[in-house]
Amino acid sequence: MAEICCGVVTGADSTADVCEPSPRSARRRRMEVRRFKFVAGVETMEIPGDLSRKRQKLESPTKERGNGGDEGESSSTLNLQLTQVGSSSRSDLCPSYGMTSVCGRRRDMEDAVSIQPDFLGTGSRVSTKYHFFGVYDGHGCSHVAASCRDRMHEIVSAEIESSTAPSPDWKEVMERSFSRMDTEVVTTPGGLQNASCRCELQTPKCDHVGSTAVVAVVSADRIVVGNCGDSRAVLCRRGLPVPLSSDHKPDRPDELNRIQEAGGRVIYWDGARVLGVLAMSRAIGDSYLKPYVTSEPEVTVTERSEEDECLILASDGLWDVVTNETACQVVRMCLRGGSSGTPSSSSSSSTDKACSDAAMLLTKLALARHSADNVTVVVVDLRRT
Repeated sequence: MAEICCGVVTGADSTADVCEPSPRSARRRRMEVRRFKFVAGVETMEIPGDLSRKRQKLESPTKERGNGGDEGESSSTLNLQLTQVGSSSRSDLCPSYGMTSVCGRRRDMEDAVSIQPDFLGTGSRVSTKYHFFGVYDGHGCSHVAASCRDRMHEIVSAEIESSTAPSPDWKEVMERSFSRMDTEVVTTPGGLQNASCRCELQTPKCDHVGSTAVVAVVSADRIVVGNCGDSRAVLCRRGLPVPLSSDHKPDRPDELNRIQEAGGRVIYWDGARVLGVLAMSRAIGDSYLKPYVTSEPEVTVTERSEEDECLILASDGLWDVVTNETACQVVRMCLRGGSSGTPSSSSSSSTDKACSDAAMLLTKLALARHSADNVTVVVVDLRRT
């Protein structure tokens, strides 16, 4: 697997530490890759330290360093809880897809994924088939990301159905959906059923919980992406990456101006942070940082082309260490071994496996490059022939 990863890294990406020249480093890499064996349903393992960099921790230093250790040593343990799904039994109109989600070097799994083929259902007033893909990267606790996973597609569906226009106004649909989702998690956190998380849904800890949200609604002729936070959607077209979202970082010039005009500050403490705390400028939740941190999404509508190859949605656990270009190369390499992107009774199994293999390979590459976060990757095959 390490050799495959090396094969897709271009000269422009040569600083990556996948290929280390020394014998000791190579031996360590082989040991790490052996540990990257993914088994669905395997029990997760405790890891030393919490390597999160999204927000400054509120716990005491003693608790923070309780299991200290060197993440670079080959004896360190990774939390390799894996979720993997495919669409082999879905409608012919639904593109093939695959995903992986691993805890990685974090103590807690705070990422969540939602994949809903034909999420409007057969009773919809809209005749077009829409397929929903969402990645949510929580911070502070997992319950906001979990709530987004359970509810966001339902809210988007309700907004589409409530519109009287012949076709959805996607900017309005996404903005209203994200606003409703934010209101739900901010005003009724206690309404979450069977929540088992470290904040116990009690203030003030609950006020410090939030999540990114990158949502893609895919139809036969367009891709709609709504995004708030630093998860990302990338389209691969003609072998080149086309970003469909832009990371919301506090030091992005327009975001910095917005925060300052609202009366907030961006403090550079282990990177740019809103009020010195949160390393993203938009998110669902985080009520204590409003209005500086907003849930308003940026929305893009992209017409599909015959030259489209795949769509990649992922949390920043991938994008922190893998470029858009490398991600596209990895997925293209995997898809070339499969068949067309539109499932049929004979081809869906192989194409779903190709998508799942691509998502898994990207995840392994992120872990091999020492990503310090949860890593979640969704790959959608958009090829038509």
